[in-house]
Amino acid sequence: MTGEAAFYNNLNLSFAEARRLIEAGAESRHAAAHHPVVATIGADGIPSQRVMILRHVDWAERRLRFHTDSRSTKIDDLANKSAASVLIYDPEPKIQLRLSGSAIVHWEGAAADAAWRQSTNFARRCYLAEHAPGMVVEQPTSGLPEWVEGRQPDDAEIAPARDNFAILLFTFDSLEWLYLANSGHRRARWQWDSAVANWHGFWLAP
Repeated sequence: MTGEAAFYNNLNLSFAEARRLIEAGAESRHAAAHHPVVATIGADGIPSQRVMILRHVDWAERRLRFHTDSRSTKIDDLANKSAASVLIYDPEPKIQLRLSGSAIVHWEGAAADAAWRQSTNFARRCYLAEHAPGMVVEQPTSGLPEWVEGRQPDDAEIAPARDNFAILLFTFDSLEWLYLANSGHRRARWQWDSAVANWHGFWLAP
């Protein structure tokens, strides 16, 4: 249709655009996909959502990597039930992406160690927090020790934070696309077919 994007009525191009948007989230802090909403299911069966920073995308493995505090309640959520989902919305092209799959947390191992090494000391600083995320406190606080507020710690000072650092690896097997267009919305879904190691896409009613 005249005036619409090339992917408007094309499943393959829509999938390629979805991939581009997701990968951009790990490459640029200005991209909408840089801070998606990650949802897990608590032990009480109630879904819980939070915004997280997308650190890395491995498209071949269908995997997104996030960093998290090992004391976070989401760790208990995933220990109880690994099902998770990721929601991305880019307001400029008006595209919503919903990814469904499972997540696992690693505190130790080569992947966690590499992610820690690749982080800056300023980014690592939040893992020096004295209290677990979500803990009730008596007064407003950044959670950080006073000595590190407002400055970047050196390598020796940041070392104890490694104990509180973990990576969350989310593997998706379903990708749903919604494109909001004045001339008519478009919605599609792709499911990973493990038998042929490829994606199978189909249109949905918006």
